[in-house]
Formats: sequence, structure tokens, C-alpha cells
Amino acid sequence: MLKRLMHDHKHIAVLLNVLKNKQMKLAEGEAINFIVVRDIVEYMQGYAERSHHPVEDIIYAYYLAHKANDEIDKLSDEHQVVTAASSALMNTLNLILSDIVVARDKLVADFAEYVELQERHMQMEEREIFPLLAKTLTDKDWQVIEQQCQASLIDDPLFLDREQQAFDELRSYLRTAE
Repeated sequence: MLKRLMHDHKHIAVLLNVLKNKQMKLAEGEAINFIVVRDIVEYMQGYAERSHHPVEDIIYAYYLAHKANDEIDKLSDEHQVVTAASSALMNTLNLILSDIVVARDKLVADFAEYVELQERHMQMEEREIFPLLAKTLTDKDWQVIEQQCQASLIDDPLFLDREQQAFDELRSYLRTAE
């Protein structure tokens, strides 16, 4: 499970780098492809927030219930903040794609804030949470956790090798951008 989460983080980092590049171009006054940006945020909402984060939450809740003396679930709280930021950015993108004028400065700031929040969140997980889980959870714990996670596990709609139609434009963009 932890390996899958780390693998997801690598994919999310690729997308955050694309967003950073788009944000820099936008800040410099260049035109950007908002459909690609929307697809990235949609991916984050559809996969990261509906599968990746719930799996992390299940694992961390298990850790808190069985291994920790602390019941503070800072991970779920962070996931709620990330979800709210995704929704706010998606609302702004939908306005732009509906030809509603949005101040460039606001959009640049929203991009930067979103990317920084996502990166800070992943770094915290990789620096604090994942090593803690790897150190304290046993093989038996991971078997129980895997059963609990089954309902939340979905296939990655962007980075799997099998043929999928979801995110075609983003997938094509990532191939040509590499």
C-alpha cells in the first residue's frame, strides 16, 4: 500500500510541475492551455481526492487506533484543506473556460498557492507520515489495512498503461512535453 501511495506521489509531482510551468507562463503574460490545467485539477479531484487521500486516511486512522497514543488526525485535516483548494481552483478555471474574465493576478496567485499547498502536503507525508507507518505497522497490519482500503481503491485514470479515454488531451500533452 505504501509503495502505491509513493508511486501516486511521483505522478502527482509530475502534474504539479506542469502546473508550476503554466503558472510561470501565465505570470509572464503568456497564453496557456486552460483545458490541460483543468484536466490536472480534475484528475486531482477525481483520483487523488477520491482514492489516494481516502486510502491514506484509512491507513492513518488504523495507525491512530492501533499504534499511537495520539488521536489527532492531522492527515485528514490536511486532506480537507487540499480538497477545498482544488475546488476553489476548479471554480476559477471553469469561469475562465466559460469566457468569464478573471484577474490574471488572482489566477497566478491561486495557481501558486495550490501548487505550494499540494507540494507541502506531499512533503509532510513523505517526511513524517510514511516513515512512521513503515516503521510501526506490521505485515499483519498491512493485510488488515489492505482489506479496509478495497472500497477506496480505484485505478489511476491517467497513468495506467491500458487504453483509456479519460484525460486524453492531458495524456497527450504529457507525452509531448517529456
